Amino acid sequence: MTRVLKSESRMPDSGDVRGVVVFLHGYGANGADLLGLADVLAPHMPDILFLAPDAPEATAMSPMGLQWFPIPWIDGSSEEDAADGLRRASDDLNAYLDGVLVDYDLLPEQMILFGFSQGTMMSLHVAPRREDPVAGVVAFSGRLLEPELLGDEVQSKMPILLVHGDADDVVPPQSLPAAAEGLQEAGFTEVYAHIMKGTAHGIAPDGLQVALAFMRKSFGLE
Repeated sequence: MTRVLKSESRMPDSGDVRGVVVFLHGYGANGADLLGLADVLAPHMPDILFLAPDAPEATAMSPMGLQWFPIPWIDGSSEEDAADGLRRASDDLNAYLDGVLVDYDLLPEQMILFGFSQGTMMSLHVAPRREDPVAGVVAFSGRLLEPELLGDEVQSKMPILLVHGDADDVVPPQSLPAAAEGLQEAGFTEVYAHIMKGTAHGIAPDGLQVALAFMRKSFGLE
């Protein structure tokens, strides 16, 4: 049984919903943590709705922080717990995304997933396994989980932008080329990459600018 995800939202500046960006936050954060990015992005995409769901579980470290699934090297959980958590969270997220499309009368190609850290891991895991391709995936500072399974499990392909700081001490910068390789081996032909120089585990202005250009193109706004 799927869990209902609560979410924060920012309506389009124009008042007319012609697309949606779904922010997926990192481990220990919540939806509100990324929704602030909408203040920067919205003026350039006035017809786009921004949503930021909360992950379904509290972390073992803090009842205030949320997680999509447990991370063994952080919280001491088992690999089985992590794998089970990923499956459950994927079901929850898919149900949420399906609901968004119905509630706002949108097509999959009018949706972009924008992940950070563990939210990127969710985005890169869930989007390719959905029946219909979303407009694109923006993947900041994360990893491609289970790349060896992707080729057999991929259902749809979409443009993907990978962004990472070269000074990231939480998720190693080499996760970006590893993700690009895994995606390309699974048949993804539109995989783009941007390295944020001197940036740790975060979103720098240059990375956000590249993401904005990618999203505008993916939504057909160029």
